[in-house]
Amino acid sequence: MIDLRSDTVTKPTERMRKAMYEAEVGDDVYGEDPAINRLEETAADMLGKESALFVTSGTQGNQIAVLTHTAPGSEVIMESDSHIFMYEGAAISAFAGVQPRLVKGISGSMQAEDVKIAIRSDDIHHPDTSLVCLENTHNRAGGAIVPLRDMKDIYKICSAASIPVHLDGARLFNAAAGSEMSVKDYASYCDTVQICLSKGLGAPVGSLIAGSEDFIRKARKWRKRLGGGLRQGGVLAAPGQIALTEMTERLHEDHEKARKLANGLRDIPALSIENQVDTNIVLVHIGQTGFSAGQFLQLLKEQGILAVAFGPQTIRFTTHYDVTPGDIDKALSSISGIISLKVILH
Repeated sequence: MIDLRSDTVTKPTERMRKAMYEAEVGDDVYGEDPAINRLEETAADMLGKESALFVTSGTQGNQIAVLTHTAPGSEVIMESDSHIFMYEGAAISAFAGVQPRLVKGISGSMQAEDVKIAIRSDDIHHPDTSLVCLENTHNRAGGAIVPLRDMKDIYKICSAASIPVHLDGARLFNAAAGSEMSVKDYASYCDTVQICLSKGLGAPVGSLIAGSEDFIRKARKWRKRLGGGLRQGGVLAAPGQIALTEMTERLHEDHEKARKLANGLRDIPALSIENQVDTNIVLVHIGQTGFSAGQFLQLLKEQGILAVAFGPQTIRFTTHYDVTPGDIDKALSSISGIISLKVILH
């Protein structure tokens, strides 16, 4: 199968598997796992933050950040299609007791003036605005890179209002690769940041959150409360170290494969590309084919290709380490054949 569903399906490299086997480990709840300590130090340095914390997933990292920053009954501003709102099971409400305040962005990027308007006034009828969450790259916007200037403008407004900013940077290294900036540049315009190791970076599991030493100290307790305290977790941190130090520079290859796929799909009748392909995600509208998303996905699967629906007539393709340029050629050929057969039958 050519698996274009997500970059989460990547398999750990041989180097990662060997590192897992050879990892020096200890009890991380006691702060004694050398591999985890080293990974956290590496991440904090790369992101320009004082400290970092290894967590089991990006969702857990985001939720720990919300729990640490906010108080029950307050409100969190976020983009209307953000991952925290769309795909984390209403956890900010279930766990932190906060409600989302949604702001529609441009290609996933909230505008500073809209954020300023969304910040609650000091009124007895209103919840307090306790946090602003950004996402870069933006998943629902097709892996769009949120411009650094937008982040800077929002951070300036939030700082003036004493409201912290959290960045869901699950694919932040993709943003860096696509913009030729550093992750430290992006992280400088947020108080805390979450990065994922198990997407384009290829590690089997894990994410990190980074921020001030005081924030991470409080976040560590929330991680424990959520059952995220690990024992000999170095077997998971060791491949994460390789992800951070050896896999970030190759992400532009995934972007090139995505552009190759998008360019080929543009040449197939009845298909249209919905997003500007900034990174490794391609959104394809199939409305003119006569297929529903479910029907189209089933036909793709029969041709040995996996993708996901992103709407009634939108398909998402995501390139990653395990997809080759030859796989892209095969996928394009198969998709062209599916469309051609539809035309012949009608």
